[in-house]
Amino acid sequence: MGGPSDPQRSSIAPRAILFDFNGVIIDDEAIQCDATIAVLDSYGVALDRNSYFREFVGISDWECFRRGLSCAGRPTSPAAIEEAVARKAFLYQERLGVVDLLVPGLRPFLAATIECEIRIGIVSGARREEIELVLERCDLEQTFELIVAADDVRHGKPDPQGYLLAMSQMGVPPSHSVAIEDSHPGFAAARAAGLRCAVLTTSHPPTAFEHPDRVWSDFRHHTPADLPWAPSSA
Repeated sequence: MGGPSDPQRSSIAPRAILFDFNGVIIDDEAIQCDATIAVLDSYGVALDRNSYFREFVGISDWECFRRGLSCAGRPTSPAAIEEAVARKAFLYQERLGVVDLLVPGLRPFLAATIECEIRIGIVSGARREEIELVLERCDLEQTFELIVAADDVRHGKPDPQGYLLAMSQMGVPPSHSVAIEDSHPGFAAARAAGLRCAVLTTSHPPTAFEHPDRVWSDFRHHTPADLPWAPSSA
């Protein structure tokens, strides 16, 4: 395989894989769910697990609590929501056991991606502090070129702002990029940004998405070549 200075490789436009975080890098949606339910319960707001996975997966903590508190007629000032977000972050970190929660097959998939000289970034509705904590504990903090977190955008998924920002900063167009998602808002955001998208079934069954480009249970037995690259970037 040619190195970075190989003229045959340097004439090929770079490719990028943009990973969601929760449910794609770390299979922690159950922890996210339980922590969110616990915080809302402390405000007297009832939320069950089915409702969480149907309505809240893929959106930011800020939006989760805005919706939850608003539906129950509770205060939704920025200060009130930030307090709820902070309480949830404490519960999440308290319950997190990171290494065992990495999505199966992720490490070899990342290694293969780096070997293929494909650039990789994270586009997530999670807070940067949470993402960096998990990456550090898993010894992955130097793996990703770029992180676009909830802190970096005004509009979270399903708005495509995060994906558009990531591609702009990396200098890679949608035709040479692929998203990997697990939620409806994430899938919608990727599509709105012009991206092909592979879906992991860590949060929803395979039939829950309309015309996904790929559906995988996890990363085992897959390589970057299996992703739905546009013909011009294959």
